[in-house]
Amino acid sequence: MYMITEAQKIVRIPPSKLGEDISDVIGALSSETFEGKLEEDKSIAVLVGDVVPEGPGRIVHGDGAVYQTVKFKQLVFALRDNEVVEGTVVEVLNFGAFIRFGPLDGLLHVSQIMDDHVDIDEGNQRLIGKESGRTLAVGDKVRARVVSIDLNEKTPQDSKIGLTMRQPGLGKLEWIEQDANKHKGDSEEDAEKSASKKGKKGGDE
Repeated sequence: MYMITEAQKIVRIPPSKLGEDISDVIGALSSETFEGKLEEDKSIAVLVGDVVPEGPGRIVHGDGAVYQTVKFKQLVFALRDNEVVEGTVVEVLNFGAFIRFGPLDGLLHVSQIMDDHVDIDEGNQRLIGKESGRTLAVGDKVRARVVSIDLNEKTPQDSKIGLTMRQPGLGKLEWIEQDANKHKGDSEEDAEKSASKKGKKGGDE
C-alpha cells in the first residue's frame, strides 16, 4: 500500500557542495540518502520531494561538512501480512515465480500457484497446469496474498516475501476474469432452468 507521509531528518552536506544552491543540494542529497531505505514503521521510502531546510545547519569540528535538518514529503510503500497485492511475473524458476509489486519482489512457490499439478517450462519462462492447461509466464499480471514477510533492513529490495494464489479471487488476472464469466454463465443457466421448471409446473396445473 502506498502512502504519502512527512518526515524530518538530517542530511550531511559535504564541503565540496557548500558553494552550490542549498535547495538543489539538500533535494539531491535527501533523495540519495533516504530513498529505498526502511523506515521505523517498516515502510519503504520510494520517493522524496518538497525538501526544505529546517533552521541553520550544524558544523562538526574536524569534519568540515554541514549537518542540515530537513523536512520533506515522501511516498512510502508499506506491506502488511495477509495483504492482497497485484503485480507482474518477472522471473520463472524451477521452484516457482517471482512477482514484482511496488518496490519489492515476492516468491510465489510452485505449490501456491493453482489447485493443479504444475509443470515447469523453465526454458520458456512459464509454468503450466497439467489438467487445466493454464499458463503463468514472465509479464503476466497476477493478484496474490502476502503470507510471510521477512524484511531486510539494510537492503529492503532483498527482503523475502512469500505469496499465495490458492485462494478465491486470486490468481492470474486472466484466470480471475475467466472464472467470473463462467460463474456468471452458470448462474444464468441455473436461472433459466428454474424459470422453465416453474413454467412447466404452472402449465400442468
